[in-house]
Amino acid sequence: MSESDADGAVAALRTQLAGVVQQLTEGGIATEPLAEFVPARRVALVFRRDSRLVEIARVWRLGVLLVDTETHLFTSGETTRAVDPGWPQYQAQSMEVRREYRAAAVRSRFPEGATVNINATPIDVSVDGLTDAVGVVFLHDGHVRVRWSAHVADENAMPIGGYLSEHAELLLHPVEGA
Repeated sequence: MSESDADGAVAALRTQLAGVVQQLTEGGIATEPLAEFVPARRVALVFRRDSRLVEIARVWRLGVLLVDTETHLFTSGETTRAVDPGWPQYQAQSMEVRREYRAAAVRSRFPEGATVNINATPIDVSVDGLTDAVGVVFLHDGHVRVRWSAHVADENAMPIGGYLSEHAELLLHPVEGA
């Protein structure tokens, strides 16, 4: 792959991201918060500050990707809802982690029932960042591709332009009954 092919592919990706953001904004599609989890900590060895979620961006979920209103791209992480976390069950560590995320969302005053995205990883949308990348988005044979599943080989990954268009269309025109 030549350097000009890679530059062209990355430039096309940036144009596609800007187009998707414009399309979703004009379509009135609501964004969701992307937040950073701040764990509980002691303050001055006496007081405890509970965990919380700090909003860092507003995003649209496009399958395995998140796109913010500034056209930055993220690999989706976990989601939680701002709902009553309930009481500890101590059945599984993962259940307690999810319960803590829900509690942090409520403490952080997200609207009741809101979906909050957490632990998302920023994607470096540059030639250097996408060349030989092992993540979800990568350059392959002069095209930016998206690996929607960990089991998808590089050559079977979908061109990102089609992927973004398809998922934006689903947000703009949801399938009836979905």
